[in-house]
Amino acid sequence: MSQVPAPRRRTGAYVAIAAIVAAVAGAFAWTAGWLTPDRLTSARMTDAIEATSTTPYPGFRRAHAKGICVVGHFEGTPDGSALSRASVFSRTDTPVLGRLSIGGGSPYGLDAQARVRSMALVLKGADGSEWRMAMNSFPFFGAASIETFLEQTRASAPDPATGKPDPDRMAAFAAQHPEAQRFASWAKTAPWSDSFANTQYNGIHAYRFNGAGGERLVRWSMRPQAPFVEMTAAQREAAEGNYLQDELRERLAQGPLRWDMVATIAGDGDDASDPSTPWPEDREQVVVGTVVLTDAQDQATGACRDLNFDPTIVPSGVALSDDPILAARAAVYAQSFDRREREVARGADVDGTPPPEAAR
Repeated sequence: MSQVPAPRRRTGAYVAIAAIVAAVAGAFAWTAGWLTPDRLTSARMTDAIEATSTTPYPGFRRAHAKGICVVGHFEGTPDGSALSRASVFSRTDTPVLGRLSIGGGSPYGLDAQARVRSMALVLKGADGSEWRMAMNSFPFFGAASIETFLEQTRASAPDPATGKPDPDRMAAFAAQHPEAQRFASWAKTAPWSDSFANTQYNGIHAYRFNGAGGERLVRWSMRPQAPFVEMTAAQREAAEGNYLQDELRERLAQGPLRWDMVATIAGDGDDASDPSTPWPEDREQVVVGTVVLTDAQDQATGACRDLNFDPTIVPSGVALSDDPILAARAAVYAQSFDRREREVARGADVDGTPPPEAAR
């Protein structure tokens, strides 16, 4: 058998290596959007979110930049175990690490002025699994697709001349999107709670619960056991900048705070792929567990500081739905996390320098 001359073998090897490098570079360029400049990528979505803030805050989260770390545990219920085989439902002592936050990209935002409040949690199962949740005070999303959300985000970016969003641009967007009008109506009319502790937090996406009875599509909410108290506009205007955080600490000093995790089970025809569409209120609801929070920590030094609360990380017994916005959130969360971690590595100040209440 004749042998290929050594120079030809080397040439063939070089060609193969070059082909591999070219393929990797091409894949990287496609992922980054360089080959398809009009394609929506996580980087472009994150850029748009960053543009809604008039001031950059290196080292901080791009959205919900101001928050407070919380710790506690999760108590599962038998009804939860019947719906899902996830280990957290069969125990009453699952550790919880979380974060309560307000909307906006400023770590110096005024607590009582923020319309949106959020709860993010990590439930750490005894089997080593993790369940990461990201929930908000609004009951449904303001956009039916990730492309619409990008359009909405860009429409709400501040005008350089005024430092505020252009009302005409916002109105034009809303006129084309009924779901945005529905969200605006909620923002204008829903009462404001006077505490993180008595706010309901909603996981607006659908998930699949797998249990002994088969698979069920569900959405869940964390419903506070603390009674709701409305905060008036005058009270919000007079409140101190860290009002919600300070009030939370005062409550925790008196004892644990609890939210019931309520799963709403989808009925026939309910859309699991569109988080902007509420399900009918008569759907079956099941209390599957209770979140118990016992302590709070400054986020600048707390255990939640460097966590990415990716809502697509779920344990066995829970699966993702076909909601494309859910998948997109994971990509944008990762992009934001990578950016702020690089900024911290380069020396971004996230230790609460003036103003002193700043927190990462």
